[in-house]
Amino acid sequence: MYLTKDKKEEIFENHGRLNKKTDTGSPESQIALFSFRINHLTQHLKMNKKDYSSRMGLLKLVGKRRRLLNYLHKRDIERYREIISKLNLRK
Repeated sequence: MYLTKDKKEEIFENHGRLNKKTDTGSPESQIALFSFRINHLTQHLKMNKKDYSSRMGLLKLVGKRRRLLNYLHKRDIERYREIISKLNLRK
């Protein structure tokens, strides 16, 4: 499996709001996790162009990440700008 428990904890620790391994609920950590999964699926789809079920999963993940980013933009613009710059996302 491409996403082990250790890798998840590392993502939560590096990008989460509290910088803890157990910070799974903050929008920043969820956005970081979704971004990791989106990047992995994008690489997969470059090699497997006809994998339509994975493509639908990718589109759902992009939508979830977009909704979380919109939520964070409405709630706290500074946290939004920080996560955008940290993950190199464009908006």
